[in-house]
Amino acid sequence: MPKPKAADPAAVIVIILTIALFLAALALKGFTHEILLEAGVFLVSTKLILMARKNADTEYRLEQQLVEIKDLVQGLQSDRAERPSPKKE
Repeated sequence: MPKPKAADPAAVIVIILTIALFLAALALKGFTHEILLEAGVFLVSTKLILMARKNADTEYRLEQQLVEIKDLVQGLQSDRAERPSPKKE
C-alpha cells in the first residue's frame, strides 16, 4: 500500500485560491477592521486543510496496523492448522 502524497491536488487548489482571495481582499479593502474577517476566513480554511491532512495520515497508519494484525492472525491460523489436534480417549 503506497504512502499518501504530501498534498492532494484539491488541497493545493484550495490553498492557492484562498491565498489569492485573501490578497485580493487585502488590496481592495486595505487595512481596515474588515481585514480581521478575511484573516479569520483564511485561518479557518487553512485549519480545515491541515485537519484533513492529519486525518489522511492517521488513516494510513491505521490501515498499516490492520494489515499487520491480519497477517498475524493468518499466521496463527496456519500454525494451528499445521499442528495435529490432540486425540481424545
